[in-house]
Amino acid sequence: MPEIKRNPTRGVKIGSITIGDGNPIAVQSMTATKTTDIDATVALVDLMHNAGADVVRIAVDSKKDAAALAEIRKQTTANLSVDLQENYRLAEIVAPHVDKIRYNPGHLYHHETEKTWQEKVRFIADIAKGNDCAVRVGVNCGSMDPAKKDLYDAEDSISPMLQSALEHCEFLDSIDFTRYCVSLKDSDPAKVVEVNTLFAAARPDIPLHLGVTEAGMPPEGVIKTRIAFEQLVAKGIGDTVRVSLTLPNARKGEEIEAGRSIIDDIYAGRVRSVVNFNPEALNIISCPSCSRVENEAFVELAQQVKEMTQYAKDHAITIAVMGCRVNGPGETDDADLGLWCGPKVVNLKKGTESLGAFPYDEILPKLKSELDKLIAQ
Repeated sequence: MPEIKRNPTRGVKIGSITIGDGNPIAVQSMTATKTTDIDATVALVDLMHNAGADVVRIAVDSKKDAAALAEIRKQTTANLSVDLQENYRLAEIVAPHVDKIRYNPGHLYHHETEKTWQEKVRFIADIAKGNDCAVRVGVNCGSMDPAKKDLYDAEDSISPMLQSALEHCEFLDSIDFTRYCVSLKDSDPAKVVEVNTLFAAARPDIPLHLGVTEAGMPPEGVIKTRIAFEQLVAKGIGDTVRVSLTLPNARKGEEIEAGRSIIDDIYAGRVRSVVNFNPEALNIISCPSCSRVENEAFVELAQQVKEMTQYAKDHAITIAVMGCRVNGPGETDDADLGLWCGPKVVNLKKGTESLGAFPYDEILPKLKSELDKLIAQ
């Protein structure tokens, strides 16, 4: 059995658990129901809680969602985290009902543009402190702080993520708020390993939440995540994890099972690395089904894309299938071909170029036509 020396991170309490400070690595997931559908959301929270989730995250994007969250809290004993999306002020309404608040530095620019991000983070931290909540600074490759992104070459996605995270940590420390963890996520396992390794070297005291965003469908999504986790956890990096898979709601417990299995295997020495995700093969990335998804047909579409594109499996092409307007536009920019799904249409992109919006039942032939062009080139 390998000896894994964990990074000496400080402890951060999240409800009934504490991450960091040598505590067991926690496993998380996120609901995929509409938050206003209280019964369905409670059922999914309990499904994941019963599968062993230490924390379950719920997205809140409106006052209606916040009101539903208050009722959800009454009906479950799970540790709850809330994703603030783009409206940081909702923290005040939701904090009494959750154990952790997650905000994305890149999303602090959408509301009250006359205010600085520092003012908004101070607001979130004060609310968290007053309601016994932890905070996660969630940095994401597809929705980075624009001020940081503009400082670096367009091909460099690592530096703006890293600098944004470090800057927010420095500010939180300066206002005497230290009950926080950080996540730095990308759909490329190699970039997840690189940026988290750099952050852990700079700030070994801060607990890290690990994840490969838009990992896709099993088994490939589990394999991508395993590659990143093996490289990081084996070096003592990581205090809580999420395996993000595109799955129907009834199977969301598989994310928890996969996370536990990967961690157990690493500690038992059952690792499959030094495996590099194959850069010479077709790569399909798709986001986890979550409550931001505006049409549940997205999950079925992701599966159809996977099946339809099998003929291109030996071509180094990346196709991204995203489920919502929040991350979809930005997180398809780096893919050769991208689909981001709205309520009634699917937006097709080639890199950053928009190729139009098409009904769900018309998108596959359009995608195939563009894929064939790329292969021909």
